[in-house]
Amino acid sequence: FPRSHATAAPLPWHLSMQCSLLKWVVLQFLFLFYRPFVCSLFPQNNSIKTSKYNFFTFLPLNLFEQFQRIANAYFLFLLILQLIPQVSSLSWFTTVVPLVLVLAVSGVKDAIDDFRSTLCDYLKGTFSCRLKDDKWMNIQVGDIIKLENNNFVTADLLLLSSSEPHSLTYIETAELDGETNLKVKQALTVTAELGENLQKLTDFNGEVKCEAPNNKLDKFTGTLTLRGEKFALDNEKMLLRGCTIRNTEWCFGLVIYAGPDTKLMQNCGKTTFKRTSIDRLMNVLVLVIFAFLALMCFILAIGNGIWEHDKGYYFQVYLPWAVGVNSAAYSGFLMFWSYVIILNTVVPISLYVSVEIIRLGNSFYIDWDRKMYYPLNDTPAQARTTTLNEELGQIKYIFSDKTGTLTQNIMAFNKCSINGKSYGTNLSVNGEAHTEKVDFSYNRLADPKFVFYDHSLVEAVKLDDAATHGFFRLLSLCHTVMPEEKKEGNLVYQAQSPDEGALVTAARNFGFVFRARTPETITVVEMGETKVYELLAILDFNNVRKRMSVIVRSPEGDLTLYCKGADTIVYELLDSSCGSLKEETMEHLNEFAGEGLRTLVVAYKNLQEDYFQEWHKRHHEASTALDGREEKLSELYEEIEKDLMLLGATAIEDKLQDGVPQTIETLTKARIKIWVLTGDKQETAVNIGYSCNMLHDDMEDVFIIEGNTSEEVLDELRTARKKMNPDSFLDSDDIIKFENPSTKSRILPEEQANGVYGLVINGHSLAYALEGNLELELVRTACLCKVVICCRVTPLQKAQVVELVKKYKKAVTLAIGDGANDVSMIKTAHIGVGISGQEGMQAVLSSDFSFAQFRYLQRLLLVHGRWSYIRMCKFLRYFFYKNFAFTLVHFWYGFFSGFSAQVGQFLCSFRCVRAACTFVGETFTLATLGGSAGCPLEWRRYGAGYIPLLTQPPFSSFLPPVSVVGTVECGLAVLHLP
Repeated sequence: FPRSHATAAPLPWHLSMQCSLLKWVVLQFLFLFYRPFVCSLFPQNNSIKTSKYNFFTFLPLNLFEQFQRIANAYFLFLLILQLIPQVSSLSWFTTVVPLVLVLAVSGVKDAIDDFRSTLCDYLKGTFSCRLKDDKWMNIQVGDIIKLENNNFVTADLLLLSSSEPHSLTYIETAELDGETNLKVKQALTVTAELGENLQKLTDFNGEVKCEAPNNKLDKFTGTLTLRGEKFALDNEKMLLRGCTIRNTEWCFGLVIYAGPDTKLMQNCGKTTFKRTSIDRLMNVLVLVIFAFLALMCFILAIGNGIWEHDKGYYFQVYLPWAVGVNSAAYSGFLMFWSYVIILNTVVPISLYVSVEIIRLGNSFYIDWDRKMYYPLNDTPAQARTTTLNEELGQIKYIFSDKTGTLTQNIMAFNKCSINGKSYGTNLSVNGEAHTEKVDFSYNRLADPKFVFYDHSLVEAVKLDDAATHGFFRLLSLCHTVMPEEKKEGNLVYQAQSPDEGALVTAARNFGFVFRARTPETITVVEMGETKVYELLAILDFNNVRKRMSVIVRSPEGDLTLYCKGADTIVYELLDSSCGSLKEETMEHLNEFAGEGLRTLVVAYKNLQEDYFQEWHKRHHEASTALDGREEKLSELYEEIEKDLMLLGATAIEDKLQDGVPQTIETLTKARIKIWVLTGDKQETAVNIGYSCNMLHDDMEDVFIIEGNTSEEVLDELRTARKKMNPDSFLDSDDIIKFENPSTKSRILPEEQANGVYGLVINGHSLAYALEGNLELELVRTACLCKVVICCRVTPLQKAQVVELVKKYKKAVTLAIGDGANDVSMIKTAHIGVGISGQEGMQAVLSSDFSFAQFRYLQRLLLVHGRWSYIRMCKFLRYFFYKNFAFTLVHFWYGFFSGFSAQVGQFLCSFRCVRAACTFVGETFTLATLGGSAGCPLEWRRYGAGYIPLLTQPPFSSFLPPVSVVGTVECGLAVLHLP
């Protein structure tokens, strides 16, 4: 098809790599003033490149990377020395062979990995499109392409039309965010008319103006100008590269971003390299070894100079000096470099390779561990990185999400408050417990899996109570759920969050069945009567607003705004006439939160037709603006979401995962501090803290930080610290110097509290505490506490809290979560752990280790982490002992050979013995404390293949003495690690 005119703000970045600097500057100038001309010269194609090398750059780039390792660079220096006859007493191949072997092994590994990426790029770029037989890599911005069911989306597309009613298109975004639940996109009505008419699609002549390429998967801002009219474009009309078309026969899309400009490729940035304490220790040890080598060579060089001066000078007839050597001092100088070559065995060139082999073996032990396998969804534990295993045994701080991590994230409608009356208790009027479930058989569209025990709520619905009907009508209208009805009456809801699915299912069972939706309507069956509501506007939810609203017109013509959101937000928007109802509902909210339930407040507002039409006009102008669209829409949302009338509140139960309290108790005994970072309200978070055994009544105190200003937060933090550690306010306090910005060291020394304390801080106060002048006070106070709970926090604040501890504490941190809002926290911590739960797989995709249940963290840290650390320490001790044993023989032999840099053993056998010792050391290290020596393996089926599993605790007779503080599930001891 002829390409439509699609534009974006900056020059496509691939031009910067393809053009010279001067040419690039000229093109930038032309691009600003005559964009179509430049786009016609260099149209953006859809080819991508995720590999690091090509045929010409592999050798130089790979060698450059490998010689950044100190040991490799040192042996290259040795090779140069060996080419000097006056210096070397060994043949050059004695250094070339091991060096080339190490470089070749690493190079082949890098080449194989890079070839896979290149092959993947090629295969992804050679799929053919329909209508015109072409390849993905040849697709360019402005092309119109057709996709069919189960096709991958080839580029970032503007959805034009589809086979489904109202041009809806169902997609799966597993490759983008890991979520497998279907999401729906819908085309503009003006483009939906194009259908699959090829002539109309060919004649399509629109202009798209949009934002520059970026990595924000949930945001898109643009406009479509067609036939002189401007239409707003947002993320709901975009099909992003990496998605898969589902349940849709066909759809057409206009290419907006292609190749490296797609949002998927924009998110493929380099992962932060995480180094372990062992890596840092090895670098220090290598430098110490260099210093020791220099000292040995200096001693032998001095000895050679003295010997040549006193003895060798008189024996030149038998032992002539080398050509050019005319003094004992010069001879000693040459012997210094000769001994640098001979004593090179003390420098561990193969250490890095051996360490990687052991780490790989440790990773296999984690992957094969049957006790970390979750059979319900066939999910084994997975070590997604091989470089951090031994660091697991050194964890000091754990930062955990709550929902889906400590809890199951399977929501169930448990209780509610409607018009000041609480429903959901299983107690009757006389105090007896209800054991009989509510019978929903009168509703043929009810969900048979839904369980409720309070019969009074059903009676209120049947008696046509206006407030109750309004409550469930709101739940059936105010959401983004998509229904799927493959059989008559068999409804399946596709919800983007478990909360929404639970609320819509509750409304469905109580007689308000959400049946269907289109871009303009919502169909609800209310007590058996089908009603179609006109959907006029959706006021989206985000982390700032913490609420969502819809504006609908009922069949009777009434305009109503329905809103649901966090109580702290919605309560500020209520009309003053709701005073008494607000107090009653707040009592119920506190009661629900005290039971660990997740709460939302629901409200409504009747709108006037004249006002709404004027507001809707301004809303359309704001939604089509390219600059400041979000700010303008936010102001309009704030304007209309005022003077709301309170309907009630909902309470959803999210049960704890199995084994969470026991796991937290065991980790606490191992002197690991646990911080919970959650977006839930304070009461819910505190209740979960008690349920998980993090907080308990034996604590000296639990401090609540809830100040509304910087001064109040500072005062509350200092009051808490003064109670926990009064000595920290003395003039002799060593940490006072850290408040001086000129102090270079930022690591705070450890402080001890005079008891066991807990700390709870809300997101509003945390925002003040994270400011520059309060962060030191926050970290000092929080680190004195055994448990810290941060509630109502944003994803950014989660990462900031982790970074704060990394900044001021010399400790290894671990972050664990299950959702996209935990990704920043997982990437910031030293070690990130993802849980494959109900919120998709995005946390897993960003993590270093993953499994299905929180309780497996105990085994990961206290078993695999400890074993990995001990294996590595034992191997390093053996490796350095082996190197020094071989090297000191040469050193001592120098005293008996006139310091003449002679080799005392046959060189080949010497090298072979060293290699054999290295191999034996690696094998023995992996065999002890796990593996074949004392740890039998069993082959067990996982998915489509078989892998070996640990069937009993590995042999542990080689363990050093440790203090036992508890018992782990596997029968091993929970150990205090130094």
